[in-house]
Amino acid sequence: MIPISFEFYPPKTDEQRAQLERTAKKLKTHSPEYVSVTFGAGGSTLSHTPEAIQNLSTAHGYSAAPHITCMGGSRQEIRGLLKLYRAMGAKRLVTLRGDLPSGMVSPGDLRYANELVEFIRAETGDHFHIEVAAYPEMHPQARDAHADMKHFIAKVRAGADGAITQYFYNADAYFRFVDDVRAAGIDIPIVPGIMPISNFSQIRRFSEMCGAEIPRWVAQRMLAYADDAESIRTFGAEVVAQLCQRLIDGGAPSLHFYTLNLAKPTQSVIERLR
Repeated sequence: MIPISFEFYPPKTDEQRAQLERTAKKLKTHSPEYVSVTFGAGGSTLSHTPEAIQNLSTAHGYSAAPHITCMGGSRQEIRGLLKLYRAMGAKRLVTLRGDLPSGMVSPGDLRYANELVEFIRAETGDHFHIEVAAYPEMHPQARDAHADMKHFIAKVRAGADGAITQYFYNADAYFRFVDDVRAAGIDIPIVPGIMPISNFSQIRRFSEMCGAEIPRWVAQRMLAYADDAESIRTFGAEVVAQLCQRLIDGGAPSLHFYTLNLAKPTQSVIERLR
């Protein structure tokens, strides 16, 4: 089995904290390389992300990597976060442009992820291992595929150490993206982002927003199951496990699971892998 990692979102309520505690405990048995914690638009989880990082590190023994974005933040605010995460012992960052919150006019001092990567390198040198985002099926806001690749290359040349992809269900899209990246002279690891399927209506909604294509044959089977939740979960785990196995066989360096703070969907996929 190749290395794996998990993404969590920071809990905001006592119920969500209890859920994350249960999930973190269960998934720890799979010995992930690290876990990441997301960061809300414009810093909407400003206090929650560091709290989750601290808890996952101290209470559960995870190597925890905070997401950090530039939307809506000043250089001084980002500098403060970097100092905080260094003091907490973080060694890895997931660095993203982020989404501008509704009602916010200014994007902040830094507008693009490559600018944020450059800023982090200028402030902290090589202290952090920096991951950036990659989009095998193209960023939904990109002008075209060539422009999207240009933006990705700019992030890497700004100082990224690795990349994690948006989730996808078409392995060919990932392999072609990696081929194109290598042809451009980029040799950093490109880690597939994996989204388990347990709630099809939710995944379909996410996919419409982020541009991830759900193969028609998968969607039709899911729709045929209607309200049969157990069949949806079983079929979803089989589909995603087959995708993961193909990625592993094709040379993917590791797998990054988007858990949505749930243990069972991710476990069901992992348990099906050789």
